[in-house]
Amino acid sequence: MSNLEKMMEFPHDGVFSKVLVKTDISNHTLMCLAKGSDISEHTSTREAAVTVLKGRGTFILNGKKIKMEPGVFIFMPKNAPHSLSASENLAILLSLSGKER
Repeated sequence: MSNLEKMMEFPHDGVFSKVLVKTDISNHTLMCLAKGSDISEHTSTREAAVTVLKGRGTFILNGKKIKMEPGVFIFMPKNAPHSLSASENLAILLSLSGKER
């Protein structure tokens, strides 16, 4: 069991990440982005889900903007282009599933 709120660490700038669980078929990572930080567009060979835990930002999935706020759940098919930016300190739980390629 993990208390995600207590594990959150917001850097001055950039991204803090902590792998919570990693198995052959899944990876669960707590990611904390400083206000004003972003992650440029990229893809993954695995399916993924993002759950917003704290803060606000914008997620772009396949060209569609999604407002990020606590409680928002985003599913990403594999190979889907996506990016995100934090308008406030932003904490997310990133869950990847499927075998790594």
